[in-house]
Amino acid sequence: MQGVDYELPATYSQTQDGSYKDLLWPEWVKEQRHSWHGVDYMYHGNGAVGDLVIDYCETLMGVDESIGTVMAYLEARGLADETVVIYMGDNGFSWGEHGLIDKRHFYEESAKVPLLVRCPDLFEGGETLHSLVQNIDIAPTVMAMAGLEKNPEMHGDSFLPLLVGKEVPWRDKVFYEYYWEYDFPMTPSVFGVRTDRYKLIRYHGLWERNELYDLQSDPNEMYNLIEHPEHQDLIRELAGEIYDWLENSGGMQIPLKRTIKHRWGDYRHPEQY
Repeated sequence: MQGVDYELPATYSQTQDGSYKDLLWPEWVKEQRHSWHGVDYMYHGNGAVGDLVIDYCETLMGVDESIGTVMAYLEARGLADETVVIYMGDNGFSWGEHGLIDKRHFYEESAKVPLLVRCPDLFEGGETLHSLVQNIDIAPTVMAMAGLEKNPEMHGDSFLPLLVGKEVPWRDKVFYEYYWEYDFPMTPSVFGVRTDRYKLIRYHGLWERNELYDLQSDPNEMYNLIEHPEHQDLIRELAGEIYDWLENSGGMQIPLKRTIKHRWGDYRHPEQY
């Protein structure tokens, strides 16, 4: 990977040159750029984001080699076609989009997670599913492949029917919640909903502009439509669904962390003093 140039994403410069204001991005996004989750001070350093991407990719070569070892083992024993192999990440990650790195926001780079499934005996593969699958669906899917019923307390569903090409009733939206953390004060509490076309993002704990994006015409989430008159009915509808979901799932009670900041880097439970 040495000498490889990293092309910065289309949304990298908008918070730096001020054009985010015309695009109606929230102010906190611009301010985050200069925190340890922003490209100008990432992880309390001053390195270039392109260099970090190269180091990250070099590290992932070890993951590729490990996957190759697993697949070679299955091939050698004639098990490769009948074994379900699921490869996924635990979260998405930003590399300069909107001037951000890391996760803890509801832009596509953070919210979307890599997910690959392989089992030639069940399906041919080579296709991309566009259904709204979540990580809560993994366990029910594995159980279904093993011939087991999912436990009643599980919120997800098996997406095995989708993998084998069946048309089944499926969710038409996913919800998002992130609660402000003591150790990451630059990012507010975030709540959102995403359909196959639109995404609404709402903030709590600061006087700030919310966001609406049309992912069909604006996949990079550049143009915030939150103030457009023609979208106000949609915004009210989606906002109502967010709060209905939060109420039904117990999300209206914002958790607080029992910490006292004694000095920088020293966080203790009050009973420890």
